[in-house]
Amino acid sequence: MTAIRTENLTKRYGALTAVDRVDLAVEEGEIFGFLGPNGAGKSTLINVLLDFARPTTGSVEVFGIDCQERSVAARERMGVLPEGYAVYGRLTGRQHVQFAMESKGVDGDPMDVLDRVGVAEAADRPAGEYSKGMAQRLVLAMALVGEPELLILDEPTSGLDPNGAKRMREILTEENERGATVFFSSHILEQVESISDRVGIMHDGKLVAVDTIDKLRRTAKNGTKLLISVDDSDDSHLETIEAVDGVQSAWFEDDEDKLGVTCSNDAKMDILVALHERGVDVLDFTTEEPSLEDLFVEYTGGRS
Repeated sequence: MTAIRTENLTKRYGALTAVDRVDLAVEEGEIFGFLGPNGAGKSTLINVLLDFARPTTGSVEVFGIDCQERSVAARERMGVLPEGYAVYGRLTGRQHVQFAMESKGVDGDPMDVLDRVGVAEAADRPAGEYSKGMAQRLVLAMALVGEPELLILDEPTSGLDPNGAKRMREILTEENERGATVFFSSHILEQVESISDRVGIMHDGKLVAVDTIDKLRRTAKNGTKLLISVDDSDDSHLETIEAVDGVQSAWFEDDEDKLGVTCSNDAKMDILVALHERGVDVLDFTTEEPSLEDLFVEYTGGRS
């Protein structure tokens, strides 16, 4: 079943088009990483999902429920850590979670979920005394109440230290393993790469790429980097390599007996065969796959 579906989703604010005709399907059980530079439209799309903003055109559904026509029913299936979250300064952490439990009709001990997110020791302190990271973990605790089918998190690690960010990733993985779909935006690409089944990349309001990271690597224009150690530094080696289909560029590294090549994934063996046929003695070779950061730069033109 599809957990999130948008069709021709567009959101305009006057002359500004924040989300431009986005078609997206996130399948039940996925961890989906949502990427894009500042102003790309990520938070706007999430706000439409939550019915914090209404689409100009198009539709958004969660588990087949229209997020505008039946927003309460849609949100009952979700746990949310939104952008610009706020806590009630006079209420304790325990009271926040107790309120979430009562709102969702869930029984249980608030301390269980507070302990899970790492703020149990501050359970009876007013949330107004919490640091930014503690407040963020408290809002996550509220989102986890009731084991929601869908978790929507906007920059969930932005206020956390490295240990807190690691625990956040562990919790998201645990939630996914129990069956929840996880949809989260982040600027921290290593974290997205470490846990996501698929990613979507937004740029200027458009969804410019959706796939697994491995498939995005295979289709990247500036894909695999191949480093080849040869027995000499003859310039004709470059001509041989550049004649192979799928090669973008070739050069000698600072070590003049090592060639660097950017090419499609399928071209790697063809390059080695071409060199062999020209009588070049290949001493060693290594490959470097493009990182998620490389893919992000390719699809967004380097904007952050």
